[in-house]
Amino acid sequence: MIIQAVLFDLDGTLLDRDSSLLMFAREQYHRYSPLQIVNEEAFIERFIELDNHGSVWKDQVYQQLIHEFSIQNLDWTALLEDYISNFHKHCTGFPNLLNMLTTLKKQDIKLALVSNGYGQFQYDNFKALHIAHLFDEVLISEWEGLRKPDPAIFMRALTKLGVSAENALFVGDHPDNDIRASRNVGMKAIWKRNDPREAITEADAVIDDLGELVNVVKLFSAGD
Repeated sequence: MIIQAVLFDLDGTLLDRDSSLLMFAREQYHRYSPLQIVNEEAFIERFIELDNHGSVWKDQVYQQLIHEFSIQNLDWTALLEDYISNFHKHCTGFPNLLNMLTTLKKQDIKLALVSNGYGQFQYDNFKALHIAHLFDEVLISEWEGLRKPDPAIFMRALTKLGVSAENALFVGDHPDNDIRASRNVGMKAIWKRNDPREAITEADAVIDDLGELVNVVKLFSAGD
């Protein structure tokens, strides 16, 4: 088996979303004085808890925060608009992101992004990592009309790349949307583990650092 393409999830895989969200929340707290009736750490802790690793859209998060903390003179829609407009300014990639992608690209491996989420919002976050020039294809669920774990979005990405599933790896952090879903279409699935206490037995390989991916690709290409 020769690996001809590597496909990636975005949040929690390339983008260190937890760190990025923490930086954004802290900065937003200091820019909006009505929020400061609440203790800073209490506000940020609850914001991150309600966000639940991005599984809850911020309209619900901000409405809940304003209700719980009885915040006055501030509409949740202003906070949501601020999030949509400014979150990308705080986006940070995981360590070894650029080196890993550059190394794969030098080996003539095609790269694609397959991400769930709102199109322009996710694309702005992706661009903020300064890696877009290395990617051959970018598929975001809103723009594609498909969402992971639907196999159709993976097959569309492979078709665009001109690569068969057995010659591709998918790298992601979500057990269903990334690991099981990509394996179901015939790709090898690499789990980007962000908590060493977790385990996904279905993954074909596990990496804790993006820098490890280069050797994983070599191993699969060698037939291991």
